[in-house]
Amino acid sequence: MRSKNGHTTKDGIRIYEQADYQGMRVAGALAAKILDDIAQHVFPGQTTGEIDRIITQMVEEAGATSATIGYKGYQHASCISINHVVCHGIPGDKKLKDGDILNIDVTVIVDGWFGDTSRMYVAGKLPRKAERLIQITHDALMLGIEAVKPGNTFGDIGHAIQSFAESQRVSVVRDFCGHGLGQVFHAPPNVLHYGRPGTGPVLEEGMFFTIEPMLNLGRPETKVLADDWTAVTRDKSLSAQFEHSVGVTADGVEIFTLSPAGRFHPTYDKS
Repeated sequence: MRSKNGHTTKDGIRIYEQADYQGMRVAGALAAKILDDIAQHVFPGQTTGEIDRIITQMVEEAGATSATIGYKGYQHASCISINHVVCHGIPGDKKLKDGDILNIDVTVIVDGWFGDTSRMYVAGKLPRKAERLIQITHDALMLGIEAVKPGNTFGDIGHAIQSFAESQRVSVVRDFCGHGLGQVFHAPPNVLHYGRPGTGPVLEEGMFFTIEPMLNLGRPETKVLADDWTAVTRDKSLSAQFEHSVGVTADGVEIFTLSPAGRFHPTYDKS
């Protein structure tokens, strides 16, 4: 069917045209490059506020716009979530300590297209249990992406993530999910990171959305702090997240936010 603005929709999900993929490639590549370039600024003693300041400068120098500055009153170009913070951590004066793990989430707008991605970093030496959680979360995301192809369902994506995560004895956060995007920041569908095979809307070529599983070493429950943004694990267990923006293609999936320098995983520089 056609929506009121003339765009094709299916189950309330916008179906984009072939020419639209290029806009998503450009926006996704910039977001990914910013996350590549910020890696050198993550170290013990660094503040999350300084990391965000550098990201803000990178966005401006690229001639792009931050999607998060001014979004529902938010005033930063990134969310930075440390250790037991699940998502939406607010940059500030907090200094990173050796062994801290953190997710940095950036969304940019380039010529009206939204590039949204996040990945994990470590300040100093990566603790073993954190390394295991990060690896499982990374692998869960990639398994979810492997389930993206026409004819599969959104339940297939969630099932791929959930079944792998739980087989590794970590829990899937259910309070937050991925989302449709393109020429808007958030749109249908909600992309759940758990689910049953064959359920939910059927994937079709032209659908754009994020997959961004959050996995906890402990229980899945979260709570939002008094700032109305920061979400933490209720049991204070470690949490990790990776996020890609993807598009369904004729025979599979295209990842718009691949790391240009191969730095998507925090252990990329290990010899």
